[in-house]
Amino acid sequence: NPVEVPQGAGSGFIWDRMGHVVTNFHVVYGADAIAVVLGEKNEYEGRLVGVAPDQDLAVLRIQAPNETLHPISIGSAHDLRVGQKALAIGNPFGLDYTLTTGIVSAIGRTIKSMTGRTIEGVIQTDAAINPGNSGGPLLDSTGRLIGVNTQIFSPSGAFAGIGFAVPVDMVNRIVPQLIKHGKVIRPGLGITVIPDAMTARWRVQGVVIRQVATEGPAARAGLKGLRSASGGQVSLGDVVTGLDGEAVRTVDDLFTILDRHQVGDQVTVEVVREGKSHTVSLTLQAVE
Repeated sequence: NPVEVPQGAGSGFIWDRMGHVVTNFHVVYGADAIAVVLGEKNEYEGRLVGVAPDQDLAVLRIQAPNETLHPISIGSAHDLRVGQKALAIGNPFGLDYTLTTGIVSAIGRTIKSMTGRTIEGVIQTDAAINPGNSGGPLLDSTGRLIGVNTQIFSPSGAFAGIGFAVPVDMVNRIVPQLIKHGKVIRPGLGITVIPDAMTARWRVQGVVIRQVATEGPAARAGLKGLRSASGGQVSLGDVVTGLDGEAVRTVDDLFTILDRHQVGDQVTVEVVREGKSHTVSLTLQAVE
């Protein structure tokens, strides 16, 4: 009996002349095989190089003739203005090489990735983005990349004039890491934390440190994790309530603030220990 193999389609763009292709993580998630089509139906096998699920980005690599590889021009999201022209290129509903135009409707939006993590600085556009556009470039009027189309807001599932793109500055930071390491190397404190749901049951405000990594930044700064108590109980150590002057109420708050920093940055961490507030300084380390 023949078995139909599920297929999906998305968009992407050439990053460099080494054959790296950038797209969305959700486009390639769960794929057993990936085909990349260039130009007049020239099809190449796409090898997955690295993924960043929290930022909904992925990098593929294809072995294609150099003359077929035309890397995209990189722009900047810093100088974007609401109202300026935006162009989306993609493969909506399988209709390849479709160009839609609109404007930058808003900047600095936040959306949730597949993993539930917050993506900051997102560009909102009214350029039509439909199924199949995911992973395609959002361009300015000079053809420079300003974002990667990733989501739409629509109660019905059809385009409702609200699309979102991961900002190019984030893309420019993440993609080289995926090419080099296959994953994102992010700055961290050297701790593991308790999920928000459990923290809420404990009626604790902030992020509870579960464990402190030996010889990590948090350990050197004297931060404490959960401790064993009598009768099989545990007692709280430190609860993170702030980072560099910003309030930390949830695990997502903590990671979102950390993602704005780089490995080697010095930060201040505000914690509550046994009902008293403390502030420590530490240097962020690389974590996976």
